[in-house]
Amino acid sequence: MLPQEIIRRKRDGKDLTAEEIAFVVRGIVDGSLSEGQVAAFAMAVFFRGMTLEERVALTLGLARSGLTLDWAGLDLPGPVIDKHSSGGVGDKVSLMLAPIVAACGAFVPMISGRGLGHTGGTLDKLASISGYETQPDVATFRRVVREVGCAIIGQTDDLAPADRRLYGVRDVTATVESIPLIVSSILSKKIAAGLQGLVMDVKCGSGAFCDTEAMAQDLAQSLVAVAHRAGLPMTALITDMDCVLGRDVGNALEVAETVAYLKGEGRRDTRLHEVVMALAAEMLMLAKLAPSLAAGRARAEAALADGRAAERFGRMVSALGGPADFLERSGEYLTPAPVVRACPAQHPGHVVAMDARQVGIAVVGLGGGRSHADDAIDPSVGLTGVVGIGAQVRAGDPLCLIHASSDASAEEAIALVQAAIRIDDPAPPAKPVIMGRVAQ
Repeated sequence: MLPQEIIRRKRDGKDLTAEEIAFVVRGIVDGSLSEGQVAAFAMAVFFRGMTLEERVALTLGLARSGLTLDWAGLDLPGPVIDKHSSGGVGDKVSLMLAPIVAACGAFVPMISGRGLGHTGGTLDKLASISGYETQPDVATFRRVVREVGCAIIGQTDDLAPADRRLYGVRDVTATVESIPLIVSSILSKKIAAGLQGLVMDVKCGSGAFCDTEAMAQDLAQSLVAVAHRAGLPMTALITDMDCVLGRDVGNALEVAETVAYLKGEGRRDTRLHEVVMALAAEMLMLAKLAPSLAAGRARAEAALADGRAAERFGRMVSALGGPADFLERSGEYLTPAPVVRACPAQHPGHVVAMDARQVGIAVVGLGGGRSHADDAIDPSVGLTGVVGIGAQVRAGDPLCLIHASSDASAEEAIALVQAAIRIDDPAPPAKPVIMGRVAQ
């Protein structure tokens, strides 16, 4: 087979066979497909899409391109389950959810990714913790999951290596927002991780890859259908991403928000808490650790309230190389930005809308995200105290605080955030954060 002929067939809207897809996956792994050919394949899929059969073949091909974990030999006293998000602005849910669910008796081997485009990556957030090993070897990963109950890491060279290369190409070739590529990327890592169940958080709105409810529904249904065909039990929630999730955006800043949330310090953001609890309930019910969603939520709330979830988070950080006292002294370990400036409201009224994508782009401009795959990230920069939809403000009130490396970059971010947040009257009606559910 010739790579260019397979790319041509997909470019022209033809369905690829399982053998052709397997050939492409092998070429991605062994390097026989050039960067240009991988990018061209991704772009062809972006424009032409894939059938269910093609999506399953690509997902399984990527999953089997490296090691597949088997947890049976560890005699774990609970189910192995995970959650994944399609990505959003201020989405630090995974950092909160893994220790909560682990504290309820499940084992959560979470393989996460770096930021894509305007959305932050769970891996980039954890990399802001000094010493935290985001890519340990598989033996360490297994040990931490067994001992702590959860471990959040990045893809190793052994797990789904074909997806690792394809993931990097997508980030810099404007092919992120492709449902077949999103589905295969997410599920290949989860299948390779040896899961017994998966809950998906499909973000929908201006800050998500799915900017319409129809696209979010399409992605959720495709994920569930492909997972079912691949033998992985799965449920998906569609959640609102038309504004920042939580109050803070930026890698170290979101870690600090996570610690405060788990320790019960300060006011919890209602929308963020609702997403965390809804996903926890789904995970515990899918894992058969709760007979219903209501019972699952009650267990999750209890693990958060009595400190067990916070304790698990601290143990995970320590077990993966971070400070042993991170939970108690996180402020001393997270490097602050040298410049902190208020972003003032330009006139009074209510916050009636937010372009969350532009807020995410403002953080990328500060240095908190990537424009190129090899860009370094400044973990200290970002936004804190972002106002929510419906908030009433006066002229000059802070819409957020900008954490920047320089006054010049802070000024640029202020202009972007002011343009992204629309202030008018009257206050808009409340919008539910949980928009839908897709199950097998």
